[in-house]
Amino acid sequence: MRRADRLFEIVQVLRGARLRTAQEIADKLEVSVRTVYRDIDALVATGVPIEGERGVGYVLRGTLLLPPLAFSQAELEGLALGARFVEAWADPELAAVAREALVKIDAVLPESRRGEIWRDAVLVNSPALIGAANTQLALFRKAIRQKRKMHLRYRSASEALTGRTIRPLAIEAWGHAWTATAWCELREDFRMFRLDRIVEAILLEEAFKPEKGRTLADYMKRLSEEQTAKAAPPV
Repeated sequence: MRRADRLFEIVQVLRGARLRTAQEIADKLEVSVRTVYRDIDALVATGVPIEGERGVGYVLRGTLLLPPLAFSQAELEGLALGARFVEAWADPELAAVAREALVKIDAVLPESRRGEIWRDAVLVNSPALIGAANTQLALFRKAIRQKRKMHLRYRSASEALTGRTIRPLAIEAWGHAWTATAWCELREDFRMFRLDRIVEAILLEEAFKPEKGRTLADYMKRLSEEQTAKAAPPV
């Protein structure tokens, strides 16, 4: 996270007149407590009304004016719809941060527009994805972010149970299921796994580095070439 983004996040965490400890902020932003101390000192030096002290906690006092965000009604509905899709389809962590993002957007809208983003004009109903699939979703996101291998016990469409060690590359929502695209070390090729067919997923300590022929870009290039070949007229 860039320092400018981190400073903005600290201000958002401190909104609401609730005392927050440096450890709480550090845990949320995944940085050290010492980094939080330095960042808060920098914010105070620029005039942000933060009160508190090290070892006790911090709170944002008074009003911090940020430039109002100019969204059209359609843009607000689009943001709300996107967040509701995430709430319906994703794991609890993503669902929570999607709603938190809407809170932050609503907080910096012009006063006359506040609350519009919460109108229930466009709803999402997709309980089918809130089950076995997104119990694995957070683990896959972590594996992709940290570039760590995973071991799966996977049940195929034919009910065959196999063990796979994979390099997870991407996750995809299809409207009825989540899938993970990965390099499968057993098959020595790219494979797509439905998350709701995973019996067990273990995040391994072993990391992997991008290798030519085994990256997401390689997979997308192959798909593009296959689609071009299918679309080409017969010779």
